[in-house]
Amino acid sequence: MNVLLIYPVFPKTFWSYDKILELVDRQVLLPPLGLITVAAILPQNWNFTLVDRNIRAATEAEWESADLVIFSAMIVQKMDLIAQIKEAKKRQKLVAVGGPYPTSVPEEVVQAGADFLILDEGEITLPLFVDALQKGETSGIFRASEKPDITITPIPRYDLLELDAYDSMSVQFSRGCPFQCEFCDIITLYGRKPRTKTPAQLLTELDLLYELGWRRGIFLVDDNFIGNKRNVKLLLKDLQVWQAQHQYPFRFNTEASIDLAADSELMDLMVKCNFDAVFLGIETPDEASLKLTKKYQNTRSSLSDSIDKIMRVGLRPMAGFIIGFDGEKKGAGERIVEFVEQAAIPTAMFGMLQALPNTALWNRLETENRLLLDSKQDINQTSLMNFLPTRPIEEIAQEYITAFWTLYEPERYLDRVYRCFLKLAPSPCKAPFKTPELADLKALAIVIWRQGFKRRTRWKFWHHLFGIFKHNPGVWEHYLTLCAHNEHFLEYRQAVREQIEAQLAEFIALKTAQLDQPENTEPDFSQPETALSSLP
Repeated sequence: MNVLLIYPVFPKTFWSYDKILELVDRQVLLPPLGLITVAAILPQNWNFTLVDRNIRAATEAEWESADLVIFSAMIVQKMDLIAQIKEAKKRQKLVAVGGPYPTSVPEEVVQAGADFLILDEGEITLPLFVDALQKGETSGIFRASEKPDITITPIPRYDLLELDAYDSMSVQFSRGCPFQCEFCDIITLYGRKPRTKTPAQLLTELDLLYELGWRRGIFLVDDNFIGNKRNVKLLLKDLQVWQAQHQYPFRFNTEASIDLAADSELMDLMVKCNFDAVFLGIETPDEASLKLTKKYQNTRSSLSDSIDKIMRVGLRPMAGFIIGFDGEKKGAGERIVEFVEQAAIPTAMFGMLQALPNTALWNRLETENRLLLDSKQDINQTSLMNFLPTRPIEEIAQEYITAFWTLYEPERYLDRVYRCFLKLAPSPCKAPFKTPELADLKALAIVIWRQGFKRRTRWKFWHHLFGIFKHNPGVWEHYLTLCAHNEHFLEYRQAVREQIEAQLAEFIALKTAQLDQPENTEPDFSQPETALSSLP
């Protein structure tokens, strides 16, 4: 069977990094790990072609030869997913769909024309799908009532990727998270009992990537890498040996909960394995909001002190922040900016709270009749909230726009990066010298020209760079990489402002129109334009 695997387009998001990728001659930040894992689980006598639409579109020859088209997508990709399902059906192709978004909202892909829905985790549902095909069935929905043992998961088909197009590689060690944050869909999709691969299993995946010639960064895509600390430490002890034997070909980053800071052994192991950054879900410095959303792990110790510990051991903190929690007091945006500045977090992903399907937040808001159901919404940092908050949405949106704009003011950003890297411990891992690629040298020259000569950042750029060379020279290369990120945020903050302001104007217009309706009209909360009259 000839199988065409298609990964839909991501809209521009905080993590798109388009401007930075252009500088280093890459097209996409990360590959579709889910689809290449699907390809590894399916029969290996099938012929697979992978098309990542963030790199290129499928050719006519690829469409023509396909007996089966398989899609996987997250909620942010849903617009292109729906369009591509319709395109495949127009070509009379058999279509199978899976991944986080169809698992959460299966009815939308059914309406688009998908024949097979392979939902939940593929280790269980993909074999059911294959059995159905072998029986001659042409449609079906396959679900799992349990979570699979991922020690049986085969090595993803990394050979299907156009490796040169990606800036970093994706590898997974665990699924699930032990916490209970109300807004998070990870525990809905993968459960609260973290399941891990074996250390040998993951090292075998790294062996394959090494053999394929990969020598750049690897993102461990686990939603909470340290959810099962015992198994993670076992992995890191073996990974430390593997990295040393191979002369540190990879640098790693990942996502973790803030309680990482309380485990010095774990942080030390990560740094010795050449981890250089970690994404932390901070969400808000407001303790009342953290308790309301059941993110209790963030209330057990000082967030600032925890970040400082992580930084000083050698892990650059990235952090996520959210505005719009119920009961939130005015000025939340300013408090987030103040916290980010005080903690010297260079990269602060910031967005308005979104209710994700089937989460505890979604279910609560649905019960309270507060959801604004808008099929056009793709849910990212340029999306207005999809529910009615407890304070005016105009107030929240304006605070968000102002805070995002302030966080990524170019000079302020450079100051924050500088303060972080003055504290950041240099990596103890010493890789052999590697001649820089031409694209990297060209990127460096462009960054120096733009930030060191062309723009008003010139004084700070040179002052801070010389300061790094003087006070912490072991981090200068990592530091310049973060300076380059300014190119992305300079443009993206403009996109956030323009798109949120446009949506806010539309929102206010709909609200005004609704207020002009006769008072005896019963509101229909299934549509946003009729829910607006209940806006505080």
